[in-house]
Amino acid sequence: MIERIVAELGPWTWWVLGLVLLTAEIIMPGVFLIWIGLASIVVGGLSLFLWGDAIWTWQIQILIFAVLSVIFAIAGRRIMARYGGETDEPLLNQRGASLVGRTATLTEPISEGRGRIRIDDTLWVVGGPDLPIGTQVRIIESDGRELRVEPV
Repeated sequence: MIERIVAELGPWTWWVLGLVLLTAEIIMPGVFLIWIGLASIVVGGLSLFLWGDAIWTWQIQILIFAVLSVIFAIAGRRIMARYGGETDEPLLNQRGASLVGRTATLTEPISEGRGRIRIDDTLWVVGGPDLPIGTQVRIIESDGRELRVEPV
């Protein structure tokens, strides 16, 4: 079946596969299918020149596609590690960590080590020494869902 499809479409088989993979990368981004799609397009380019040769069988094409996919994936991973690591917003998805250093007023007293503060439109559970309502506190640490505070 594979042999028949490849024979009917010729070198365009690889280009169609490459475009399908690149489209899939756009629809479900993960920066993985792009490298396999590029490998497919390269094999399609080679097929344009080597299609009539006896050595250019579908088995050789699949072997070259597999090797290029691995090479491109490894190279792509290195490229992404080099250029994709730094961001101008390192705490973008860590809201609690981005609050460290801010001050707020207790909306509920801290008793037995737990209380609440309001920052912007969110009530946060805080931990710290027992303090009365209305006390100004500074956020010193975040463990994800609870903020550690100290009096200002």
